[in-house]
Amino acid sequence: MQLYPAIDLKNGQCVRLRQGAFKDITVYSDAPEKVAACWQAQGATFLHLVDLDGALAGRSVNEPVIRRIAETVSIPIQVGGGIRTKEAVQNMLDLGVKRVIIGTKAVEKPEFLKEMTDTFGSDAIVAGIDAKDGMVAIQGWEQVSAVRAEDLCMQMKAYGIAHIVYTDIARDGMLSGPNVEATKRLTQATGLDVIASGGVSSMEDLERLHQEEVCGAIIGKALYERKVDLAEAVARFERRI
Repeated sequence: MQLYPAIDLKNGQCVRLRQGAFKDITVYSDAPEKVAACWQAQGATFLHLVDLDGALAGRSVNEPVIRRIAETVSIPIQVGGGIRTKEAVQNMLDLGVKRVIIGTKAVEKPEFLKEMTDTFGSDAIVAGIDAKDGMVAIQGWEQVSAVRAEDLCMQMKAYGIAHIVYTDIARDGMLSGPNVEATKRLTQATGLDVIASGGVSSMEDLERLHQEEVCGAIIGKALYERKVDLAEAVARFERRI
């Protein structure tokens, strides 16, 4: 199982939100590139970045920070938040980002993701599917659409998408445990690389995801609150010693 330490960016800082609420924010560092270097030193083999300002603005806002992180670490990075044009995708890849996560556009104009996979390859484009009660949320989680998460996943598969970041908004930043059942269902239904996001609070949560053969897990607040030791988690779930 691939683990992804998360770095959420707002106003150039490393932060965490609770249930995606921008009014409920905790700042962990004003030097996100140092946080990235720390996770790499602890054994991280992939990083997950979110431009929270970009998700609301509909365009990349924290690009200078993303650039610094890409220059600081040698491990691959995936980035989401406000990436809604071909030029924005190209720009992120030019910065050294390995995968670009597209969320809102996947709902509003799903064929855009087909165009992006055709242009940049299926390994470079990730569909970010954020759901509340099984329905997809968009615009930085400010709106809930009428699209079912599972239906959108199947459409993404038909368009050549290989990676899905599935976030259960109700659990994000709550340390309440991931939605293992929903993530398992999506994995089995689609056969895609579904990455669980939201709610991971312990090694036990990671063990449950691993046992259900979920392909990946994003770990955010649990790392910052020292509820999960990254080096131990990498050893147990990536290298499986």
